Amino acid sequence: MSRHVQEPLAGRGNLAVACEAAGTWAGPSSLCQADDMRKYVIMGIQGSGKGTQAKMLAAGLDLVHISVGDIFRWNVQNHTKMGAQVRRVMAAGELVGDDLVESVVRDRLTQHDWNFGFIIDGFPRNARQAEFFLESYDIDGVIELDLPDSEVRRRVLSRRLCGDCGMDYNLIANSPKVPGRCDMCGGELITREDDTEEALAVRLRDYHNQTNPVLAIFRRKEYVYTVDARPAPEVIQQQIRQYLGLPPHQPGNRASEVA
Repeated sequence: MSRHVQEPLAGRGNLAVACEAAGTWAGPSSLCQADDMRKYVIMGIQGSGKGTQAKMLAAGLDLVHISVGDIFRWNVQNHTKMGAQVRRVMAAGELVGDDLVESVVRDRLTQHDWNFGFIIDGFPRNARQAEFFLESYDIDGVIELDLPDSEVRRRVLSRRLCGDCGMDYNLIANSPKVPGRCDMCGGELITREDDTEEALAVRLRDYHNQTNPVLAIFRRKEYVYTVDARPAPEVIQQQIRQYLGLPPHQPGNRASEVA
């Protein structure tokens, strides 16, 4: 039984509200409704803003945002066994092994808490994973955030992380009120271990080598929508939604999207 039947008023979620605002919501029979499970992949080099765009899209459509990077960072910050392994790999500027990434994604998706779908970033990372993913899930679209390597360097080397609460900052677009201190908890802002020129060069090389074959597979299925990742986040989000045929982004939901 659909959630709309069970909860005809309270269960419509953000997507129904967005559809009403766009004038496209017509009740449970409408094509624009949360009952239409959506499954998206968002791809982009570090610094392209894929986490921000995934959160914005997820908040508006009641999707679950699955971030492989966030899962790994949580384990690092909480000093788990997996976190120790990931920390060593990140400090060397390398990508976490495919087997570990695949295991994390598989375990996360088996939780089945994505009633209206999901948007996943950080996976798939190679051709084998892409083929498996397409066989296992009916993907509705792949969003590629395109960013020149020179802009990647500028953005990544300006990132800072609160050593206490883990809040992310970027000194270009999101500077703290007090230099070097977190706005949320007052903790010291630090540079990520993998945000160095040397580590970034390795990541850029590995990303291009691994991602191009994945995108080629998705393009054969006509899934890929390439979006320029240089404009403001709200502009990028509108472009993504236009490509996917979704209701326009509602700026009033910004606080919940980036929380």
